[in-house]
Amino acid sequence: MHPRPGKFDIAASVPMSTQKDLSLAYSPGVAVPCQRIAEEPGQAYDYTNKGNLVAVISNGTAVLGLGNLGALASKPVMEGKSVLFKRFADVNSIDIELDTEDPDAFCAAVRLMEPTFGGINLEDIKAPECFIIEQRLKEEMDIPVFHDDQHGTAVICAAGLINALHISGKDIADVRIVLNGAGAAGIACLELLKAMGATPDNCIMCDTKGVIWQGRTDGMNQWKSAHAARTDARTLAEAMDGADVFLGVSVRGAVTQDMVRSMARDAVIFAMANPDPEITPEDVHAVREDVIVATGRSDYPNQVNNVLGFPYLFRGALDIQARAINDEMKIACAEALAALAREDVPDEVAVAYGRQLKFGRDYIIPTPFDPRLIWRIPPAVARAGMDTGAGRRPIVDMDGYEKQLLARMDPTSSILNGIFARARARQARMIFAEGDDLRVLRAAIAYHRDGLGESIVVGREPDIRQKLAAEGLESAMRHLSIVNAATTENLDTYKEFLYARLQREGYDGADIHRLAARDRHVFAALMLAHGHGDAMVTGATRKSAHALDLINHVFDARPQDGAVGITAVLSGNRIVLIADTLVHEWPDQNDLANIACRGADVARALGLTPRVAFVSFSTFGYPVSERAEKMHLAPQVLDARNVDFEYDGEMTVDVALNPQAMRAYPFCRLTGPANVLVVPARHSASISVKMMQEMAGATVLGPILTGLDRPVQIASTGMGPSDILKMAAIAACDMA
Repeated sequence: MHPRPGKFDIAASVPMSTQKDLSLAYSPGVAVPCQRIAEEPGQAYDYTNKGNLVAVISNGTAVLGLGNLGALASKPVMEGKSVLFKRFADVNSIDIELDTEDPDAFCAAVRLMEPTFGGINLEDIKAPECFIIEQRLKEEMDIPVFHDDQHGTAVICAAGLINALHISGKDIADVRIVLNGAGAAGIACLELLKAMGATPDNCIMCDTKGVIWQGRTDGMNQWKSAHAARTDARTLAEAMDGADVFLGVSVRGAVTQDMVRSMARDAVIFAMANPDPEITPEDVHAVREDVIVATGRSDYPNQVNNVLGFPYLFRGALDIQARAINDEMKIACAEALAALAREDVPDEVAVAYGRQLKFGRDYIIPTPFDPRLIWRIPPAVARAGMDTGAGRRPIVDMDGYEKQLLARMDPTSSILNGIFARARARQARMIFAEGDDLRVLRAAIAYHRDGLGESIVVGREPDIRQKLAAEGLESAMRHLSIVNAATTENLDTYKEFLYARLQREGYDGADIHRLAARDRHVFAALMLAHGHGDAMVTGATRKSAHALDLINHVFDARPQDGAVGITAVLSGNRIVLIADTLVHEWPDQNDLANIACRGADVARALGLTPRVAFVSFSTFGYPVSERAEKMHLAPQVLDARNVDFEYDGEMTVDVALNPQAMRAYPFCRLTGPANVLVVPARHSASISVKMMQEMAGATVLGPILTGLDRPVQIASTGMGPSDILKMAAIAACDMA
């Protein structure tokens, strides 16, 4: 089955199950809010989704770096922008593509939609029309209108420059700034920096014809003329001689190493052209070690990424029902981002990026997956909006507002991003055991293409080539290292190892040969045991229990060996780990204590502070039941071990997860809702996970197998390529 087209669905936020629900959601219940809004239009923010709804609007005249593709071809980009609003700031967003290049018609269409939306995000509109459209809509509409291609880049650029100048000990009023690229983003960058205190005569803008100087007539327009400088410089090279700052929103290769050499001490270079910067950090640092460099790319330090700005600007603006996003709000956003980068970075961010981040020349801008962004940036924007009179409804309780923002966080993407970042850093040679399955082959190809490491596939090369050719993927063979058990030179070594393990368990030589040479799961495990790969994923074609039995031939993966299966369930803004979902059929209290410790380890590996609850149908001894006794005793086992994480139990699931229910037990040792649930048996764990997945639409990761000598993960038979890829990334992270 092909996936559903598009990037988002529409979901009801109110019950829709009964006739009463429908009558409240529609007729006759809607009559009352309609009348109240007619009497007082501001009530629309209280009765409808207007206050949390942004339109992403384009005519497709400047789609990414692809040019004028037209309105329809811009839709994938606009859908993507809409989901970024939701992901990073919990702002609902709808993409709208207008099939016109006429600014008058465009403005008329957008203006007529003002009653629907709380804000307008303009996107991918070519210059100079983008300036005309934005200015006119700002004048004619009473909600924020924001062209992200201009101001989004400007805000993040400003945030980075604040910190770069902080490190170099320079003042923005004194530095000489050269900007190359007189388009929408470049002009907006210079305008914002001047609003922040940059001296106009110290700011030189360049385009394809060179410096924009006072008196130049060739290739000029009113927007360029506003930034014409009094200077004798006529070329980019002349302008950069002695400059403190270079900002590039132009083209690859625009800056040479000689230009870098000519700049002032502790210079700053923001080479923001995408996908290839004006000059690479490697080329800069080959001639100057004192230069601070930022680019628009995620594979270099200091990425100037618009997603750090627009979601939080709109979040703050919507929450004060702003009429506009003014310069003061943009500057507040930039200053808040800069201040955040100067603070200590939380452990979960370091986990997500696979390296320690500390304020300095290689870390002047926060990372997009920093969880603090949602509750630090919008309040700064909101305060600036209120101070300048842009808001209709001020926020009285700012502390309460920050707590509300914190509750909006969705950990799913952060968790997954952290897993993939760590996997990318480790570059593990991943063994994919089931090379005869197309889903596994697709996952193996993606593993290599995503830069996670080498993909080693167990199978026969002709069969694999045939399967990929049938899907039009034969060229992807180059991404795979294929190992065939029948032809490997290591088979005799593997068989000797396996025979030594199994000879007293009733296996003879013929059995050992069948297992080592014909069973891909066992063969892959033998490869891993001998260091011919760094991690392994299997199980896509076999039931998990059967795959685990086969792995046990090579590794000690039984309950008595300390193996545990932990499943991460992500739903809404919550993540809960459930254990044991794979190994222990009916654990006793000592097993449960071991499972809790493994669960705490996985929680930490995912960037969480573990809070473990032993869950049952009873709470702290009532009702009394023989079957609940072990859940009551397990915390006592941990008491004797002096573990370094929070735990308590036994308790029902609602007490473990619901703060209000937990308050009925003030003696409970958990300081907040549990994020690790240890359940009485494997069957109850499996039921819980699958019910959450099917009924609540939860995202499920795992079971994550821990406690083995080498990283092995077992996929499920129903997994698609993307889920198998996630299991491979988890294996690469080695959470054991």
